[in-house]
Amino acid sequence: MRTTTAPDTVAELIARQWGDHRPGLKLEDGLLSHHRTAQEAAARAALLVDLMPPGAEPHLGILLDNTPEFPFWLGAAALAGAAVAGINPTRRGSELARDILHTDCRILITERAHLPLLRDLDLPGVRILVTGTEEYESLLAPYAAAEPGEAALRTPAPDSRLLLYFTSGSTGAPKAAICTQGRLAAAGSALARQFSVTPDDVHYVCMPLFHGNAVIADWLPALAGGAAVALRRRFSASAFLDDVRGYGATYFTYVGRAIQYLLATEPRPDDRTHTLRLGFGTEAGAVDAARFAERFGVRLVEGYGATEGGASVQRTPDTPPGALGRAGAGDDLAVIDPETGAECPPALLAPDGRLLNGSAAIGELVNRGRSLFEGYWRNPDAEADRTRDGWYWTGDLFFRDAAGFLYFAGRTDDRLRVDSENLAAAMIENILARWADAAAVAVYAVPDEVAGDQVMAALALREGAEFSPEAFAAFLAGQPDLGTKMAPRYVRIVGAMPTTATNKVHRVALRRAGFRCADPVWHRSPAGAYTPLGPPALTTLLATYKAQGRSHLLPRCASSLAGD
Repeated sequence: MRTTTAPDTVAELIARQWGDHRPGLKLEDGLLSHHRTAQEAAARAALLVDLMPPGAEPHLGILLDNTPEFPFWLGAAALAGAAVAGINPTRRGSELARDILHTDCRILITERAHLPLLRDLDLPGVRILVTGTEEYESLLAPYAAAEPGEAALRTPAPDSRLLLYFTSGSTGAPKAAICTQGRLAAAGSALARQFSVTPDDVHYVCMPLFHGNAVIADWLPALAGGAAVALRRRFSASAFLDDVRGYGATYFTYVGRAIQYLLATEPRPDDRTHTLRLGFGTEAGAVDAARFAERFGVRLVEGYGATEGGASVQRTPDTPPGALGRAGAGDDLAVIDPETGAECPPALLAPDGRLLNGSAAIGELVNRGRSLFEGYWRNPDAEADRTRDGWYWTGDLFFRDAAGFLYFAGRTDDRLRVDSENLAAAMIENILARWADAAAVAVYAVPDEVAGDQVMAALALREGAEFSPEAFAAFLAGQPDLGTKMAPRYVRIVGAMPTTATNKVHRVALRRAGFRCADPVWHRSPAGAYTPLGPPALTTLLATYKAQGRSHLLPRCASSLAGD
């Protein structure tokens, strides 16, 4: 039964659904009550206890789209005192296998649609359960009468691991951030209070559940507030409003370019006829947020808070356009020059919001106060780098105005965030280096015209080779471990790779030049073909940056073409 006491664990949130027969999970083909969802979680918790090998870390991987099985297994892990590793289906080959094995998953939950991704992978000691099969249903059948709290590998506690969710850093493979039940329960309860979530709400989950956004900002506050959850297998801009109306959705979360995709749909006379009251997410951009509110009548609230929990920015009613807000309660956030360790001066903003002193004001966001960061699974070096000098270094670039409001300005040097996913440049470089015509490769971020980053690659060709856009596109299509967000949007062909005095690639020089350089630059279309980025196309592109209010993030020489 529901109580007014704030829960200490996610297991408590699951257990208190027991006996609540109001709508809990809305699906394309039906409706389940809160009680039924808790019952399904309890059955899987009991199965998990019996299947987990003795002495193994209580970890399971979930490689699923947003099907009902995903929240069932999240609830099962909470009840059983286990941890879930969200497995990203855009990963490929050995990198996908590495994610599963690195997190010590002994059980992997997947579905038929994703079995081709696992073909020929070496996954020793991992038992794969395929949902929707007769074998799977037979395994579950003996546990149908299980109740929350009856079966556990470890007694759930606030410090019990629940999520091992991947987040990429500047180098190397993705890191699995540890999220405990106590922190997640508190986060869900805080968001439920912030957005006044009630049992009358319906949270539309259209962002992928392997990503922290959907779990922490959508599923958990629904649990804490007693709201129903409506699932969309994969995000669809064209189906968004029909889903919202069909489910009676009142709240949704977004990341990256989702808002732009929605705005790109054909306007309809009934765009404002729906039940939505709020969208919460990141990287929509002030321009698109205003357009979204004007067209659909829905307020978007931009937030900042990584899965690691090391720092948060909270929006207040007086937050100016373009800013995310100020430091959250208990945080001592500062914008630090990573080279000198000194705090950056306040931003100087023109009346139209343009940043006038970006070279001085932009630095890395650092939390000098208490941090909720709980570490990375089996990665002490990454933990030490994240918490050096006793501070939490976010790896994100910000600037702060004179009133203390914080503005997001991108990612640190070798880190890219493309369509809400963090990518490491070194991993993409390793793939591009396989191309027979490449003598040297450098990958780096350039600002996306709307939100986040895009991948740009500089290629130095082998002697006598000429760049063939068709051959390069074909090469990319043949790489099994090239994730769907990794293909370079821009390719610069250099005569020689610029290097520093220590013979390292001079990425700073490459980033400074951006699109505007003497070398030929090729642009990738949505269909995957590369075409020259000549002056007419470049001028049009830069005008888009200006219209989106992001021209201040471009290199000065390129920004000038847009009239800034």
